[in-house]
Amino acid sequence: MVCGSFTCSKNSLCALNILYIMVSLLLIGIAAWGLGFGLISSLRVVGGVFGVGIFLFLIALIGLIGAIKHHQVLLFFYMIILFLVFVVQFSLSCACLAVNKEQQEHILEVGWNRSDTTRRDFEKSLNCCGFRSVDPNDTCKAACFIGKTCIPCLSKVQPYVGEVLRFVGGIGLFFSFTEILGVWLTHRYRNQKDPRANPSAFL
Repeated sequence: MVCGSFTCSKNSLCALNILYIMVSLLLIGIAAWGLGFGLISSLRVVGGVFGVGIFLFLIALIGLIGAIKHHQVLLFFYMIILFLVFVVQFSLSCACLAVNKEQQEHILEVGWNRSDTTRRDFEKSLNCCGFRSVDPNDTCKAACFIGKTCIPCLSKVQPYVGEVLRFVGGIGLFFSFTEILGVWLTHRYRNQKDPRANPSAFL
């Protein structure tokens, strides 16, 4: 049986959506694990990860049901939403790969100043105080603050930011190409006739 057949297209689309469901459950599990163990106390960060996981789960579920039932309406909306997700994710992945050192510091500083909870999490986990400099009059939950041996958090984070952005950008590019593959599979699958259906029926 050639790969262009109805059954092969259906199985490929089902497998792709099962992969998306597994990734979405992994995201939800990581957010719950980070919140449960106290690694992340910012509800905004946890809520964002939960939201992405649930959104991906719902989209994958729509695609999986549409693929199993060969449902034209579900497959159409799945294809449109997946293409929009591809455009956004591809753009963000390219942006992550193109960010220079000055832009990295600016992004970090904006995130640092936006949330006190995230700032405290950073200081406690990285054992540092302040962003660019240590203020002895400021409150800091890091262990090094007691002995006055803290260094700014930027100097600890900076060496890893570029690696993280390249990793995130690479993973994002990989999944964006799987999404465009899903769009192509869905488009082809929608236009194929089910061999078990009435041959004279139009899809």
